[in-house]
Amino acid sequence: MTVTKIVTAPEHRVDLPFTGDERSLLGGFLDYLRGTVQLKVAGLSEQDASRAVLPSPLTTAAGVVKHLRWVENYWFRVALLGHPDEAPYSREDPDGDWRVGPGETIAGLVSDYAAQCAVSREALAGLDLDHEVAFRGDKRLSVRWVLIHMIEETGRHAGHLDVVRELLDGVTGE
Repeated sequence: MTVTKIVTAPEHRVDLPFTGDERSLLGGFLDYLRGTVQLKVAGLSEQDASRAVLPSPLTTAAGVVKHLRWVENYWFRVALLGHPDEAPYSREDPDGDWRVGPGETIAGLVSDYAAQCAVSREALAGLDLDHEVAFRGDKRLSVRWVLIHMIEETGRHAGHLDVVRELLDGVTGE
């Protein structure tokens, strides 16, 4: 198998910040990882984007992008702002946010993810890092915690996309 290195496309990913205040650094790292997700699926065919190459049939490139879109929605809109949870999962189908349905395309999923990230940035802009909300009964949740969690979650799934992409077509890269 020949391994090809992805050329980083500037429209997909911002440069990492090396200096700045906490908010700029945390937001910069999250945006870098968001761009990495988009970079990892760039150029995939519909067939490859939906093809499972790992033991879990849900861990496809398209499934990861769809899941991350709903993770963004949950933590920024639902948990921090109190909007209703409209994600496509339920008690009967807890993996609905991973399941790619008929008519869903990788381009559409990436577009939905990018739009949701923009909504998340907008929600975040109006909140101080120390701002807290009630969470799951008697717990408190801070904006700082959500940002750190989203860096972890997005980074972990970007790593999944590294593996999925390499197994699909041998492409590796930054």
